[in-house]
Amino acid sequence: MSKFELKLPRMGESVAEATLTTWLKEVGDSIEMDEPVFEIATDKVDSEVPSEVEGVLLEKLFTVDEIIKVGETVAIIEVNGENPSSETNISDADGINKELEDAQNEAPVEAVAIAEDMISVARETVDAPVKDYSTSERFYSPLVKNIAKEEGISIEELEAINGTGKEGRVTKNDILAYIENRKSGKQKDVQKIDLEPQPEPSRPHTAVPIEKHEVSTVQSNGLDEVIEMSRMGKLIAKHMVESVSTAAHVQSFIEVDVTNIVNWRKKVKDAFEKAEGEKLTFTPIFIEAIAKALKKYPLMNISVDGERIIKKKNINIGMAAALPDGNLIVPVIKNADQLNLVGMAKVVNDLANRARNNALKPDEIKEGTYTVTNVGTFGSVFGTPIINQPQVGILALGAIRKVPAVIETNEGDFIGIRSKMYLSHSYDHRVVNGALGSMFAKAVADYLESWDVNREL
Repeated sequence: MSKFELKLPRMGESVAEATLTTWLKEVGDSIEMDEPVFEIATDKVDSEVPSEVEGVLLEKLFTVDEIIKVGETVAIIEVNGENPSSETNISDADGINKELEDAQNEAPVEAVAIAEDMISVARETVDAPVKDYSTSERFYSPLVKNIAKEEGISIEELEAINGTGKEGRVTKNDILAYIENRKSGKQKDVQKIDLEPQPEPSRPHTAVPIEKHEVSTVQSNGLDEVIEMSRMGKLIAKHMVESVSTAAHVQSFIEVDVTNIVNWRKKVKDAFEKAEGEKLTFTPIFIEAIAKALKKYPLMNISVDGERIIKKKNINIGMAAALPDGNLIVPVIKNADQLNLVGMAKVVNDLANRARNNALKPDEIKEGTYTVTNVGTFGSVFGTPIINQPQVGILALGAIRKVPAVIETNEGDFIGIRSKMYLSHSYDHRVVNGALGSMFAKAVADYLESWDVNREL
């Protein structure tokens, strides 16, 4: 029997885990190639994970609301399409019949005794209560759960084990050591145990997840409305706090005259929509300029890994998009420097529409190397955006406004009405100094201000 392990795919450099939100298939269900098996959610995207093979769902290794690490096996699929439960039962029955047949050939009395013993064991197995560890707020891997079930460990005992894994998680060695102590009589009561010597006795390891906050300093009265944060909201909040605590944020601001772009777009947008079936917004124009600037200053197209700098070969620009529920998502335009303006407009519109409809795929929000956010959409003149880790820069596009400005001509200076906007560049001062951060923003501004008003699509 051929089995296939369906693993959680990679969803981006900064995404290491996801929450299982829904099982779309049950054990025993047939699965077609590329048919969704389960749904996952991260701080960036909610997505379906399809099967890479055709077969029958044999086993689920995680339950709804459990956290899954990237690369972990989530489900087992029987590739040949046979019913797994039927085969298991047939296989077990064949084994029992074989043992009974062998025993009968030896002696009828012994065969009866063996049969009675096997029936008794089977009855005990069927009647044994199924232990449910899903009620716990603590994470347990499928392996730890299986060992606990086989050894008859209650949820109370499992909760009492002091885990030595990341964030206090119980590892295989932890539960095996607990079982050994219990069998030897060292573990008589349900209590927390230290399975390994701690280097700092004054700081005992705790099994409480670090994300859990039970004490609130905010007081509310009966007139206040208490709103629970959404799952995505919690993940975004955590990601933002981690970015601020990781990167040394610093900002540079520059004002840009985009009058030529505004006039050019007004002239060609109707013809563009008629020819391409797409609206021409300012976003693809700005992203084209950012891609050129990244090519000119490749040290803005990097990531930080500890004390190493990883210089990215591809220019993949993340485009922050606001969702109707107030959250945001960052689809990525792959190889943005290789797209012409028509191709850029099509990609931008497609990603933006599918982002709002929650129809993005995991591959479409990963591998970003730089991010742009359009705060001007909501009327903001400029902003100080938080870097999208593990990138080192993010550019905020302010609102375009008509303002009085000095116009230099050969005949002297005049006051005129110009369309202007601010670019707000946040960058990681650990690896990007003020000169590079400012020159990059200036390069974007220069590309925009030198726009050819006679450009053809």
